[in-house]
Amino acid sequence: MAPRRPAELYRAPFPLYTVRLHPRRPLAITAGGGGAAKTGIRNGVHFLQLEQIGGQLSASLLHCHDTETRATMTMALAGDVIAAGQDNSCHILRFSLQEPEGPGTAGKDGSGDKGARRRRGPGGGAQGSTQSGAREVRVESLQRVRTDFSPDALQKAVRFSADGALLATGGADGFLRLWEFPSMKKTLEFRAHDGEIEDIALGPDNKQVVTAGRDFQCCVWQQDQLVTGLRWHENLPGIPDKAYRYQACRFGAVEGSAGALRLYTVQVPHKRERRPPPCYLTKWDGKSFLPLLTRPCGSEVVSCLSISDSGTFLGLGTVTGSVAIHIAFSLQRLYYVKEAHGIVVTDVAFVPESRPGRELLGGHEAALLSVAVDSRCKLHLLPTRRSLPVWLLLVLCAGLIVATILLLQLAFPGFL
Repeated sequence: MAPRRPAELYRAPFPLYTVRLHPRRPLAITAGGGGAAKTGIRNGVHFLQLEQIGGQLSASLLHCHDTETRATMTMALAGDVIAAGQDNSCHILRFSLQEPEGPGTAGKDGSGDKGARRRRGPGGGAQGSTQSGAREVRVESLQRVRTDFSPDALQKAVRFSADGALLATGGADGFLRLWEFPSMKKTLEFRAHDGEIEDIALGPDNKQVVTAGRDFQCCVWQQDQLVTGLRWHENLPGIPDKAYRYQACRFGAVEGSAGALRLYTVQVPHKRERRPPPCYLTKWDGKSFLPLLTRPCGSEVVSCLSISDSGTFLGLGTVTGSVAIHIAFSLQRLYYVKEAHGIVVTDVAFVPESRPGRELLGGHEAALLSVAVDSRCKLHLLPTRRSLPVWLLLVLCAGLIVATILLLQLAFPGFL
């Protein structure tokens, strides 16, 4: 049975480009905007409170942070700190949740933000105005650093390390830049690709960085030294070297195997054809960087990739608005909704598997949020897979053995 159409969790007043979920709070942060063009479309970062209401996951708008003339295109989250990619720079923001001081205090933090909270149901429509007694979000601007110096400068990727001590940025000029956090002191800068950097993945030990570029390369770096260049198609004859380029890269854990690590990459066709060839997902060993498995993932061009906390699921968005969830073990597709959005999916993110995140799942195995240029944030729920407990399997096997012996005794008297 095909999955139901995803619920519209939230609708913003501007195009959405990125979404992140707080690992320890039921909080989603999404951002976007119309940029510097004088079209009347605002730019901002919206904070959404997630909660289960009547058995359904709902979102409440807690806070609108105005980013003036800069649309946030990429975003990384480390605790209560946001690294927002805006044009040619990275803007560091810190937010905090506070209890309201009293009537009329919302939005009076001097930043031009709006602290009104409006309930959003599963259909995305507003269900009333400001709720009194709602928690307030305060946003503080810490620092802004320039991260791209090309003529058409644009930061395209930003990533925090697992311990939050390092920030990596990449963009249109092909340079990888590493920054100490929170001082934002630049520790490394070098040209990683002859062209734009599409994505960045940081290893859990901060020693290795993987970059995916539009120059058909996906590279593993240690400091500014090239460790290896990935070759996903070396065991797939008939695929030319420059027929595909790398679109995304992510490290992921291995469920049930402590210390094991996998790298996942997405390869998309370099040229569009009348009969589009498939895109591919590849799973790599996270230490040797040898390919373990490659599978096609459909002919719709993949635009974004996300991995669940446990490394069990991969979430994909496409340029045609579709959303899919694959299982990491075999890379098989478990969930797919064609054209869930009316236009390109710009980002996807799984609900964290922490205790607050599990409380939001409502009996489902996983939940994925997707955002798109159509201004919508949609919810994709993966039902819990049915499985038999081990003890029941053992009982069934024992019963099968006994039944076989009895049948043999009936067919051949004196068998025992």
